[in-house]
Amino acid sequence: MTAQELKSNVEKALEEIRPFLQNDGGDIELISIENNEVIVQLQGACTSCSVNQMTLKSGVEMTIKKYAPQIEKVTNVGV
Repeated sequence: MTAQELKSNVEKALEEIRPFLQNDGGDIELISIENNEVIVQLQGACTSCSVNQMTLKSGVEMTIKKYAPQIEKVTNVGV
């Protein structure tokens, strides 16, 4: 998979998860993809949510890995 295909797949994953985050007053932005790690920034209500790490691991990371299995880790730059 090329770097562009990888980015496209990660964006598709974020589009799938975004409506759930927006329903709770949050959002997510892709910052970069480096060495099989996706760097994102949780936004809005997600930044102060007490379960944002669970959301990041259980929701965001799982969805990204469904689209791009080579991704090993998802990190939020706000943490």
